[in-house]
Amino acid sequence: MRRNSRNKKRVNKKERNIKKILYFLIFTLLIISIVCSIIIFYNLRPSKISKNFTNNYTISNDSSADNTSLSNVNTEIGEDKNNEEQPVTFTLTALGDTLCHNTQYWDAYNSETKEYDFSYVYEDIKYYTKVADITVGSLETTFAGEDKGYSNYPTFNSPDSLATALKKIGVDVISLAGNHALDYGYSGICRTIDVLDHADISHLGTYKTVEDQEKLLIKNVKGVKIAFINYTYGTNGISVPSGKEFCVNLIDKNLIKKQIDQAKSEGADMIVACMHWGTEYKTSANSEQKELADYLFKNGVDIILGNHPHVLEPMEKKTITLDDGATKDVFVVYALGNFTADQRDEITRDSAILNLNITKNVDGNISINKVDYVPIYMYKNSNAKSHKFKILDIEKSIAKYESGDTSSISPTVYTNLKTQLEKIKSILGDEIN
Repeated sequence: MRRNSRNKKRVNKKERNIKKILYFLIFTLLIISIVCSIIIFYNLRPSKISKNFTNNYTISNDSSADNTSLSNVNTEIGEDKNNEEQPVTFTLTALGDTLCHNTQYWDAYNSETKEYDFSYVYEDIKYYTKVADITVGSLETTFAGEDKGYSNYPTFNSPDSLATALKKIGVDVISLAGNHALDYGYSGICRTIDVLDHADISHLGTYKTVEDQEKLLIKNVKGVKIAFINYTYGTNGISVPSGKEFCVNLIDKNLIKKQIDQAKSEGADMIVACMHWGTEYKTSANSEQKELADYLFKNGVDIILGNHPHVLEPMEKKTITLDDGATKDVFVVYALGNFTADQRDEITRDSAILNLNITKNVDGNISINKVDYVPIYMYKNSNAKSHKFKILDIEKSIAKYESGDTSSISPTVYTNLKTQLEKIKSILGDEIN
C-alpha cells in the first residue's frame, strides 16, 4: 500500500510539472502574438496607407452634399501623421457638343421594343469617358418630351434615352447654356432639367428658378472642389421669356464676375468655364473669344472648355500673372467640335476626347501637368440597314486596319480617317506636357 501511494505521488507531481510547462508555453505564445499584432498594426497605421487611398478614392458629388463628412475623411485618412496635406492628382475629360439629328434618332429606334437605344454609338470610345475622374459634356438639343414630337434642326427635341446613354458612358456634368436651349421654350428647359436629374447627370447653364441659378455647381473630386460656370452668346433669336431671365445664362461680364466671386467665396479650389461661343465652322478662335478668355482667366477661371462652332478650334496652356503678382497655370480649348451629329461636311465629323491631368498642390495652387486627346470621328455607314452611326477612335481604327483586320472599316474609310487625323492634329496641335 505504501509503495502504491508513493507511486501515485510521483505521477501527480509529474502531471503538475507537465501542466506548468504547458501553461508557460501558452503564456509565451500569447506574449509573442500580442507583440506581433502591435508590430503589424504599427506598420499598417493610416499614415502608411493614406497616399494610396487618396490617389484611388474618388468622391464625385454636387454642392448639396455634406462636405463636413468629406472633410473628416480627408483629415483621418488623407493626411499623414504630421497633419500635412498631400498633393492630389486627378483627370478631367471634356467632350464636344452632343447633337441629335433626325437621322440619328431614326437609326436608334427599335421597332420591336418601340424604344430608342443610342448605346451602340459609343462602343468604340466609352472606355475613355468611363476611366476619367470626371467627364464633362455639352448638350445642343432638348428633352422636351415625346408628346412634342422629336425634331431636327432648327429646333431640336430628342428622346430621353439619349441622356441615359450619356450617363452610361460616364458623363458626370453637362452644360446646357447654348443657342438651342430655348428651342422648346421655358417648358422645354424645365423638362430637359428633369430628364437629366432622372439620369443622374449634373447640369448647369439653364434653370427653373432664380434660386436654382444662384446655386453654383461644385463637384468634389478626390477632395478637390471644382466650380463650373456656363454661358451662351445667344439663343438663335428666341427671346428669353419675360420675367424668367434666370432660365438661361447669357454671356454677361457682370453675371460672370458675380459667379466667379461666388465660387471663390464658397471655397472652390478651381473654376471651369463652359463657354458656348465662337463662329460656326471656323477652325480658329475669333477676337471676341480671345478677349473673353483673358477676362475669365484674369478673374479666376482656371480652365475654359469651349463649344458651339461644330468644328475643332485650337487649345492653349499658359502661365499668367494676376494683378497681385501671383502666377497660375490656365488652359483653354476654344472648341471641341461635335461629339455626336450628322452634318454633311467632313470637318464637322472630327472631334477629340480631351484629357487634362491636374494636380492640386499642397499650397492650394492648381497645376495642369499634361493635356492630351483622343482623335475621334463620327462615322456613318450609309450601306447599313441599322446602327449606321458610330464614334470611331481614329488611331485605333487605323492601327487595326494596318495590322490586317479589315472587318470594321473599308479601304476608303481607312484613307479618309488618315486624312481626318492630320486635320485634327493640325488644329489642336501636339500634346501638352
